[in-house]
Amino acid sequence: MAEAGDRTRRIGFIGLGVMGAPICGRLLDAGLPVTVSTRTRARAEPLLARGAVWADDPQEVARGSDVVFTMVGFPVEVRAVILGERGVLSGLDAGRILVDLSTSEPALAEEIAARAAERGVRALDAPVSGGDVGAREGRLSIMVGGDASALEEVRPILEHFGSTIVHQGPPGSGQHTKMVNQILIASNMVGVCEALLYGYRAGLDPERVLRSVSSGAAASWSLSNLAPRILRGDFEPGFLVEHFVKDMAIALSEADRLGLALPGLALARELYRAVAAQGHARRGTQALALALAELSRTGWPRAPAGE
Repeated sequence: MAEAGDRTRRIGFIGLGVMGAPICGRLLDAGLPVTVSTRTRARAEPLLARGAVWADDPQEVARGSDVVFTMVGFPVEVRAVILGERGVLSGLDAGRILVDLSTSEPALAEEIAARAAERGVRALDAPVSGGDVGAREGRLSIMVGGDASALEEVRPILEHFGSTIVHQGPPGSGQHTKMVNQILIASNMVGVCEALLYGYRAGLDPERVLRSVSSGAAASWSLSNLAPRILRGDFEPGFLVEHFVKDMAIALSEADRLGLALPGLALARELYRAVAAQGHARRGTQALALALAELSRTGWPRAPAGE
């Protein structure tokens, strides 16, 4: 439950997607007063039934909040929700704190922090990792850029949904750290899906194979959490393919700016673009398995519903 001091903080939350909804749910479970807004009110109804208060737009959320969280899909949405005419900064009073949990562009995070500072508001870029499971269980890793004192003020709130909370540096540092995270995941997901396909085609029992390799040198979060979903034919999103493609595009753009060649990331991005082109953009990142199976003209142990 929230500490007494936390309960006096009025929380605003904008964006109730695959990750945002369970994060917001944990804040409600902790007894925090939460005002929410999202593009489609129907998506908010389960949270409203649990005590959240509805606001019609980001400005209205901000006017009634001490700390505002945003979690939307694309940089253009981040810009609109925070910097737009009726965005968060248009309604947030001096002394308040803005925490953007979205994965977005480092330069945009820097711009938001500068614009916020002009209004006496402190802004943190705080993207998260851990998928829908981590959000539901409060085990997300939160990578924070921005004012260190602001982080310490909101840390008790972040602890309701994050188990690893690390200050990475000035504005934009959280987003750069999330790019490191996504680069690590990208090639790993290719390996996970290729390995499962190999094992299946070789006639092995894939679940038995997972018992062997998940605890050895090949162990990873994706292998432990997403490989079982693939074997069940479960391609529902813990993290959307279209958002992962966006993240890899940001990482490649930043790598180009830094003069880096990242061929593994570039290959993963092209494979995931193929996944999206096959109609799986709104499925989970484990849907890469479907694209690779199509390339090899093979299937999986359990065909996904609707395939």
